[in-house]
Amino acid sequence: MKEIFYDWGGANVWLFHLVNDIRFAGLDQFMLLGTALGDHTLFPFYLGLLALCALLVVSAPVQDFTQYRVRVTCWMAVIAVFSLAYLLDGLLLGVLKPLLDFPRPPLALPPGALNIVGTPEYHHSLPSGHSSFAMLVTASLWPILDRKWRMVGACFVLWVGISRMSLGAHFPADVLAGFLSSLAVVWLVYVATQRLIRLMVSRGVNPP
Repeated sequence: MKEIFYDWGGANVWLFHLVNDIRFAGLDQFMLLGTALGDHTLFPFYLGLLALCALLVVSAPVQDFTQYRVRVTCWMAVIAVFSLAYLLDGLLLGVLKPLLDFPRPPLALPPGALNIVGTPEYHHSLPSGHSSFAMLVTASLWPILDRKWRMVGACFVLWVGISRMSLGAHFPADVLAGFLSSLAVVWLVYVATQRLIRLMVSRGVNPP
């Protein structure tokens, strides 16, 4: 099973080298920045920024009270999804990483066969936590983003994922697993939140 779903018949390592072998001036700093922005410890910063944006948007004057209520409900739902998904995603990764305990590239590949930037890590490779968090941020905010910002979000997710391979920290399968696990968590929380809102409305309890 591992040969099919993780090794991809050798394509996992081949794709890793395709990214990791590319080196030029300034690349490492650019990839380190991408990894830094995908660090889950930045959650309070992103949450604060999201709350500030919500206050600015909902405080904008509107003539239609119904439109105002829809706007407030939408932003409150996004903040709730982002917060709950972060907690659940953290719990999921906390179980999967040590349970699977897949080796990272520095341990799985021969010495000198890859480029490592920063402190090498050897265990708990699947799934990639940075990639998961980057997807969580973008997927949680997706309902309130316009087309331009959705493109920015997609580029952010790819940047963080590629940076993990470029720095020698993860294989492509780890990155993809991080994307998919986080996307699943966000989707489940989003569906649950929307159902809760509809239930409140149907019972005559107006959401804030």
